[in-house]
Amino acid sequence: MAINLQKGQKIDIGLSNITVGLGWDPNEGTGHDFDLDASAIMINANRKLLGESYFVFYNNLSSPDGALLHTGDDPTGGNSDGDDDEAIKVDLSKIDPAVEEILFVVTIEDFERRKQNFGQVRNSYIRIVDDSNGQEIAKYELGEDFSIETGVEFGRLYKRNGNWKFEASGIGYRADLSYFLEKYYSGEIIK
Repeated sequence: MAINLQKGQKIDIGLSNITVGLGWDPNEGTGHDFDLDASAIMINANRKLLGESYFVFYNNLSSPDGALLHTGDDPTGGNSDGDDDEAIKVDLSKIDPAVEEILFVVTIEDFERRKQNFGQVRNSYIRIVDDSNGQEIAKYELGEDFSIETGVEFGRLYKRNGNWKFEASGIGYRADLSYFLEKYYSGEIIK
């Protein structure tokens, strides 16, 4: 039976192969299609990316260590009827040993021009699925109203004493995808 997580709640993962599923339903009638994008940010103990290629998103679908695989962008932004809109497969046994944390964020593409924010999105969630049997082990439904936020950290995997844990984050930002890259990358960003 799956655990329904509350904001800030943490659980032990205890598995090697999981899928992190992310879902949302944009409100209809906002004037523009929604394009929400899921990303995974693999950071070290100093809270910095190991390198640009450890930022997994629609333009970089896998991490160099082979541990993360983004299943692809859903550019339509339409309602998914309860299915994951985007998903990232994770093999915890392959993660580069320097990685201490993986943040899972969702951002709204072109939010300024389209005048969109998470206040116009409902049924947002992040869930952990055991790849060995397809069973959902935990789910966090973001019940909060992110009325002005355009980027949200849904959850994070983090390593403690060699074991991987998951935390339901629910932290909102008025930011786009580039904000997260700039925040966690210590090298020069080529645009």
